Amino acid sequence: MSCYLGIDLGTSEVKVLLLDDQHQRLATAAHPLGLSRPVPLWAEQNPADWWQACCAALDELAASYPQFMARVRGIGLSGQMHGAVLLGEGDAVLRPAILWNDGRSQAECQEMMDECPALAQIAGNLAMPGFTAPKLRWLAKHEPAVFAAIHSVLLPKDWLRLKLSGEKVSEMSDAAGTLWLDVAQRDWSDELLALCGLTRAQMPCLVEGSEVSARLLPALAARWGLPSEVLIAGGGGDNAASAVGIGAVQPGAGFLSLGTSGVLFVVNDAFRPNPQSAVHAFCHALPGRWHQMSVMLSAASCLKWVTQLTGRVDEAALLAEVAQLDVAAREAAPIFLPYLSGERTPHNDPHAQGVFFGLGFTHAGADLGWSVLEGVAFAFRDGLAALQSAGTRVAQLSLVGGGARSALWAQLLADVLQTEIVTHAGGEAGGALGAARLAWLADGGEETRVCVAPPVAERVIPAPPNASLESRYQRFRALYAALKSEFQC
Repeated sequence: MSCYLGIDLGTSEVKVLLLDDQHQRLATAAHPLGLSRPVPLWAEQNPADWWQACCAALDELAASYPQFMARVRGIGLSGQMHGAVLLGEGDAVLRPAILWNDGRSQAECQEMMDECPALAQIAGNLAMPGFTAPKLRWLAKHEPAVFAAIHSVLLPKDWLRLKLSGEKVSEMSDAAGTLWLDVAQRDWSDELLALCGLTRAQMPCLVEGSEVSARLLPALAARWGLPSEVLIAGGGGDNAASAVGIGAVQPGAGFLSLGTSGVLFVVNDAFRPNPQSAVHAFCHALPGRWHQMSVMLSAASCLKWVTQLTGRVDEAALLAEVAQLDVAAREAAPIFLPYLSGERTPHNDPHAQGVFFGLGFTHAGADLGWSVLEGVAFAFRDGLAALQSAGTRVAQLSLVGGGARSALWAQLLADVLQTEIVTHAGGEAGGALGAARLAWLADGGEETRVCVAPPVAERVIPAPPNASLESRYQRFRALYAALKSEFQC
């Protein structure tokens, strides 16, 4: 039996999954992460916290499952995209990492688009504050001493690779989220790097996600009871890795991810950019494939927030109350805009804010919970419409991420999108499972055997179109349009 480790560096936790070559998930471990927002629109983390959480999770597996760790042949990496880890002399981290949900660089985005009108076609995306490149433009202006000291720029999971192997390597799916990659050619773009005052010398080398990128350092192998020769696969950005994990590797396959952010992901056999609709076009983690994606910046994190806001013990307790609401209560609930961190698709508006509209004395915590579930579903419908305008069609979507555990939310999504939703056993494994599978591929595994869909737990069929739900969706859209100018103030 051979085993593979998948390490997923999320925003809220580092998760590690141990997989064998019969698709058995032998063990998982996870350690939480904090988020710093020192200034409005900012979002940062200390990379040292990532490494501490990663080591803690691997230490846990090593202590509990030494017999499986001794059989590990490869490690795959998955992680939050777009973050900027800045390294100086001796690979010292120069400042906290600026994350994907940081909105400080709106002005720099416009500057980049003005200076390079071809940017969107080369990179497959509009310049948005969440991407990596505008962050570096902002640093050059506001922290020039830090910018001048930069020797290398790494994405979050690739910084973990550096700690694990001593090598600076990235792969196509994550690199496509920097705005420095020529996505069609799957190579760095000198023109786009120059927009940020950077060169290839400051970028990691590139491999495909299913290729060997490096080898684990011997001292770490000994620490965790791993064999002396353990490969590290290229891996994937969190969404591309999640796609590998649920078997979305062929054109037309897709999924919804209900994690901290929300993603609607569909595989393509060619590079098909449509930036005008704020649709993302990225490389897949597998060779010769790309994908389109709509992204909302706050999804399951909205449910966590409203749970804390209403003083419930946890999300499950709030969901149990929401499930008891009758139709009349749901139809009378406030309209919720889930833009707690701004929004990408379709608005590209870092200034957008969360809103409860229509609050009254009769509303309680359960009503707000329903509003949040519905508002997130409505935002996914906006994303689906953007993909459809790019010519993408889907008949079925897998549901993954922490929010996939809610049957109520799954049914609401199916009804709002009028699309069949499929949940999978262990679908919450997400990027960690995909990362382990990419390690398996790098070790010589065949794609048709490795990248299979996990067992279906439930098929959720959409109810017939509902006039009340449609009316609430139209109010949702009208509310953003009415408030957009206010968000800029």
